[in-house]
Amino acid sequence: MNKLLRQFWERLSLYLPVILMGLLALGTYWLVRSTPLLAPDQPAVPTRHEPDYFMRKFSVKTFDAAGRLKSEVMGNNARHYPDTNTLEIDLIRIRSFNAEGRLTVATAGRALTNSDASEIELFDKAHVVRESALSPNGKAEPSMEFRGEYLHAFMTTERITSPQPVELTRGKDYFSADSMDFDKPGRVMLLTGRVKGSLVPQVPR
Repeated sequence: MNKLLRQFWERLSLYLPVILMGLLALGTYWLVRSTPLLAPDQPAVPTRHEPDYFMRKFSVKTFDAAGRLKSEVMGNNARHYPDTNTLEIDLIRIRSFNAEGRLTVATAGRALTNSDASEIELFDKAHVVRESALSPNGKAEPSMEFRGEYLHAFMTTERITSPQPVELTRGKDYFSADSMDFDKPGRVMLLTGRVKGSLVPQVPR
């Protein structure tokens, strides 16, 4: 019996490497079949200009570091575009206060604003009004009105531009032009194209 058992183990030892190689090949085959194929690199998908959220009949207020009202944006409908971080607003109305507290009101049929409403493009019957106020030296500054089908307003720096026809009223004075660039801090008004104006002399008091 011991002799037969010894012969069996001797023959088994001869075939053991072959059996192990077969098991190893079988395991490798199973591993290859079970491993998921890596997907090829996908081309970058271009960002679409599509809104990611909407607002209706809304009002958004921003405040400065001291807690004073800096601006208020109201509109009928709004669409936010994440690719440009801009807000497109229908029937917009904006109230904005500068550092001295002077109020500027802007309205239009449609507008495109940046995230903090410091830069606004106004379309369709755009109208911007800077209320009358006293200058730092105590001199009265009349109100100013800008009208046109397109106005680009920079609310913080108090600059208003337009490459399209505009109308400007300052107190009782009136101007119209094919394009405009108004820089309030620099006290520069650039009117180009067909410029017309009407100046009403001030009556001394």
